[in-house]
Amino acid sequence: MKKKSLSDIARSLNVSKTLVSFVLNDQGDKNGISSKTQKIVLERAREMNYKPNHMARGLRLGKTQTLGLIVADISNTFYAKMAKKIEEVANQHHYNLIFCSSDENPEKEIELINMLKERQVDGIIISTTQKNGAVFSWLKKENYPFVLIDRKLPKLTSNFAGVDNFTGAYEATEQLIKNGYRKIGLLKISPTYLSTIADRERGYRSALKNNGIRANNKLIRTINCSDIRQQVRAVLSELLEPPYKIDALFSVNNNITVACMEYLNEMNINIPLDVAMVSFDDIDLFRLSCPTITAVAQPVEEIGECAVNILLDEINGLTTDKKQVLLPVKLIKRRSCGRGV
Repeated sequence: MKKKSLSDIARSLNVSKTLVSFVLNDQGDKNGISSKTQKIVLERAREMNYKPNHMARGLRLGKTQTLGLIVADISNTFYAKMAKKIEEVANQHHYNLIFCSSDENPEKEIELINMLKERQVDGIIISTTQKNGAVFSWLKKENYPFVLIDRKLPKLTSNFAGVDNFTGAYEATEQLIKNGYRKIGLLKISPTYLSTIADRERGYRSALKNNGIRANNKLIRTINCSDIRQQVRAVLSELLEPPYKIDALFSVNNNITVACMEYLNEMNINIPLDVAMVSFDDIDLFRLSCPTITAVAQPVEEIGECAVNILLDEINGLTTDKKQVLLPVKLIKRRSCGRGV
């Protein structure tokens, strides 16, 4: 069935297409169209099941009222929760949202950016997997609005909303040290060049150094993001035995922590009696598990809301300055970090 147009409505009522357009775009009162006529036009539009062409309207007005969101891994609870909040805030401002997941693939991320631009989205929120800022420097030259979330890029001045990863990792590691642990393993995730991972490792190393513990690189392992479960099993089976025999573990995200919990449970290794544990990222599972898991909580919804507001300010020309927002994190102490908790 052919889609009805403004012209079809106008012909059926023997009025001008311009009049119909004014009414359907809430410009009737402004252009002196009587309430009676507006009511007739709106009723006829409903009868004919008229659906506005938002893309054409967007091209005409220079805006599509649509935002793009690219996250690194939509299956991760952290990003799923943030995406939900971003959509909620966007809708409050009468914007639709297109979701995309790069799956930690830099090439796919660039393809998604190009796709969203081709779809004329008004701006993009991105959790980037890029190693450098080349693609974003190009967006800046085009004055294309975007906000980086969670992950920053070195030497790139851009809009950003995220958290203080260094302090969160420092406090998590120091809590383990205060509880008497000295051989603390670190499980980080690929790609390790990401600012979040680098900052968390710096926080871990700094906490060790400031407490008189020399960092042992053999206790720092990288888990491939495409094979977390199996790699965690292999790494822990080694770190928990001599000559390493770690007594505590700090994992840099919730997916690694869940894989650790699964393996330790299978092997009947007690948390925290055999090995203590702290995670960066706090998810509902951690407060319900046995034992409960000590974790660095991020203000996920606040990051999402902040990102949308920054992006809309730029889209609407309310600012030309790039905003960098670094939100605090909170260490939630639970049973997994051991002694004294």
